[in-house]
Amino acid sequence: MRRLLRGDGALGCAVKGKGADGFRTPLRRGAAGLVALAAAGAASAQEATLSSGDTAWMLVATALVLLMTLPGLALFYAGMVRAKNVLSVLMQCFAIAGLITVLWVVYGYSLAFDTTGMVEGEVNLASFIGGFDKAFLSGVTRESLVLGIPESLFVAFQMTFAIITPALIVGAFAERIRFGALLVFSALWFTFAYLPIAHMTWAGPGGLFWDWGVLDFAGGTVVHINAGIAGLVAAIMLGKRKGWPTTAMAPHHLGYTLIGAALLWVGWFGFNAGSAVAANGGAAMALLVTQIAAATAALGWIAAEWITHGKPSVLGIASGAIAGLVAITPAAGTAGPLGALAIGAIAGVGCFFAATKLKKVFGYDDSLDVFGVHGIGGIIGALLTGVFASAAFGGAGLPAERTIGEQVLWQAAAVGVTVVWSAVVTVITLKVAGWFGGLRATADEEQEGLDLALHGESGYNL
Repeated sequence: MRRLLRGDGALGCAVKGKGADGFRTPLRRGAAGLVALAAAGAASAQEATLSSGDTAWMLVATALVLLMTLPGLALFYAGMVRAKNVLSVLMQCFAIAGLITVLWVVYGYSLAFDTTGMVEGEVNLASFIGGFDKAFLSGVTRESLVLGIPESLFVAFQMTFAIITPALIVGAFAERIRFGALLVFSALWFTFAYLPIAHMTWAGPGGLFWDWGVLDFAGGTVVHINAGIAGLVAAIMLGKRKGWPTTAMAPHHLGYTLIGAALLWVGWFGFNAGSAVAANGGAAMALLVTQIAAATAALGWIAAEWITHGKPSVLGIASGAIAGLVAITPAAGTAGPLGALAIGAIAGVGCFFAATKLKKVFGYDDSLDVFGVHGIGGIIGALLTGVFASAAFGGAGLPAERTIGEQVLWQAAAVGVTVVWSAVVTVITLKVAGWFGGLRATADEEQEGLDLALHGESGYNL
């Protein structure tokens, strides 16, 4: 792995051979896997060969992951709010996509994936965050390659992950946050929560979670736990919606929500299978286990709902499918079909009770259950990755000389760091965002609806 960092042409051996950590491919360690390590050294960039097949697949995968936010997540959330707030949620998702794209180009890619100063086994500042060597995509050219694909494509693929993560948080404070505060919060949270966790997990040897041997193939900690904890903290800090929980706040258009969920499901194949950064057997297995977990969790959720409430719902089956997709995300590169069945079943039932019972017990108004689905689902998936990566359950195998228990402990350590990191950053960034015109819409604006009050438009002209 260090040879690869120096760019001495070891890329092919590192990817195809068995590494020192006991994996047949380092990409099982994370979505970015070896980040831009090939491009980091001129020799690697010169010796690497473009794979047209891998490039074609990654072009498709990148489009699929963007589809998850626009229009997938936007529609999923828009259908669950009241009619007077439908445009506000759509606007927030679109605006975040634009904002994070620009920030990713300016400094995001560099802070997440610049490996300057990283030393395997040594904890220093570079273990937590990258530098600015890649700011404004410096050195990213038509010729620079990463793992056999253009580095520009790798940049775009990782950008789509950065876009959807803060967009997920929107659901926690839907119907009550001011638009200006949302933009400030999203920019700050992306900078101080998303980028460090992504760097620790995926930037390669020397990254904190990487050196711990944490398995997070496509973003269980980086995306879902990170966003889920932020959503919980934000929901508590902004307070409950006016009238919640005594006033009925039913979703205004479950058709939108189901369409959004379906687009998320399809897009997730790019999210997980694309994280192999290759068109190979690893990508194919990631796609298969993604489908299995989503289907199993959807059935698990409505089974629990049917038993508890007497009827299975459309919102329930959509939410269950998302819960399964969330939970399999960190395990997609290591779990087999048996593991996917187990992870899906546990996530479907677990997230159902988190979204319906836990919220009532503690009294927080997580509008669209960001914490219940992404936070809890992400934690379930991250911990169970340590179990079902084991070859005993049909997985790809644990790091050399580790037991299931040891791997689960390291997974739990990463979960703990992510929870604390995200919570602290969220508190601080929300307070700062509140300086710019206040965090929360006024009572009159909330009563009128954010569509008219903040954007001067209505989703429905009846």
